[in-house]
Amino acid sequence: MKLRLPLFARILLWFFLNLALLAVGFVLLIRAQFAFDRNFLLTASAAERLENLGEEIATTVNDLPREQANAIVSRYDQTYHVHFHVFDPMGRPLAGEPSRLPPEVHERAVHRPPPVRRPQPPPDMEAPNPDGAPEPPRNGPPPQPDGGNRNPSHILIRAGDPPRYWAMVRTPSQFTVVVESESFTGGGLFLDLRPWIVAVFGGAIFSALFWLPFVRGITRSVAQMTLATQQIAEGRFDVRVDSRRGDELGTLGHAINGMAQRLDGFVTGQKRFLGDIAHELCSPLARLRVALGILEERTDAKLQSDVARANEQAGEIAALVNELLSFSKASLGAQQIKLQPVSLCDVVDTVTRREATDGAHVEVNIAPELRAEAEPELLTRAVANLVRNAVRYAGTAGPITISADRRDGQIVLTVMDQGPGIPATELPRIFDPFYRLDASRDRQTGGVGLGLAIVKTCVEACQGTVVAANLSPHGLRVTITLRAV
Repeated sequence: MKLRLPLFARILLWFFLNLALLAVGFVLLIRAQFAFDRNFLLTASAAERLENLGEEIATTVNDLPREQANAIVSRYDQTYHVHFHVFDPMGRPLAGEPSRLPPEVHERAVHRPPPVRRPQPPPDMEAPNPDGAPEPPRNGPPPQPDGGNRNPSHILIRAGDPPRYWAMVRTPSQFTVVVESESFTGGGLFLDLRPWIVAVFGGAIFSALFWLPFVRGITRSVAQMTLATQQIAEGRFDVRVDSRRGDELGTLGHAINGMAQRLDGFVTGQKRFLGDIAHELCSPLARLRVALGILEERTDAKLQSDVARANEQAGEIAALVNELLSFSKASLGAQQIKLQPVSLCDVVDTVTRREATDGAHVEVNIAPELRAEAEPELLTRAVANLVRNAVRYAGTAGPITISADRRDGQIVLTVMDQGPGIPATELPRIFDPFYRLDASRDRQTGGVGLGLAIVKTCVEACQGTVVAANLSPHGLRVTITLRAV
């Protein structure tokens, strides 16, 4: 299963990955710059800390017998979780275990820098000494201020078997203190990680807070556009998104608003066209039915069956025109509809008296006090179409149940039947206008596909929602959700 991360988490993860890569590159650069010398880890504060501690130890153990000096240094070892080795200014061991030192560490610890000689002038610029004798020539290159880099004031190396970290610090009184540690932090004497950890976490928190408004603005715009496109897909073309951003998201928001406005115009025009056509058909259809009635009275018995079939067809056309008018009225009049408290018991009683025919059994389970915010005529029409469909397709399969309850400030009205249900792949489309489950069906087997479209239009005009779901093992449940009063 592919891992799905929110855009906010992806941006922050990418940002911190970038920081991690930069940190690795910085460390590699530092290591190359210092030629893999670890002296740069021994900062000035760490060196000063070691110098002060070494001076304290050296002053304490100086002039003491070796056993007492080792006992004192052992207590320092236990306190700092390292091993101390102390040498006097002449390189003689005062405390510790010199045998533990690797050769390169021992050589650095006991080696003393040669005396610093004064630089000699050129031969033609030689000045006589106070005794008048020429200065003897120098042998070898002039010494460096730090003793040829062999005895700097502090050194940190890795040596021994097994490898350990060794720090050598010369105290102000010229004692040499060697600190042996299994880790490069030296129990906090070489390198104190706490400030670094605080700095890293502080930098990460600061970066997250710094990036939060920027990333949140992007994700908020994306979420708003996602919700808007979902609503447009459901047929709600009045939705708009914020297009005031000056970047690509603002351009996308402006395009979504334009698309929704154009679609709203197209769909509204289509519905108005259907309504106008249906309205225009009413007059000639009424005259046709009157003419057929007169013809039925005046024709002889041989033609009565033909006239009756023609009258039946005219009735079906009239029913279709009425459905088109209902659909158009519910769609175009949604903005002018005034919602009011409606008793669900009254609506369902009216529907069951009118639609529960052909021996269908309808069970009602609604509390008398339940009231929803809706338009009475539209809600009655929506429930009537649902009950009519249930009676037509599942009236003989079992009882049709109409129930309602209150949930979180909303009224949930449910119509359930025991019929065969609807294929799961077709459920999202059953509320589309003129959609029929079987395209070959006629009005006797499935109508023209406006019944459930009228249900959805009426419910949405009441600012509610309607969904359908199959029951197990069989049956269909249609749920209407409205605001409670």
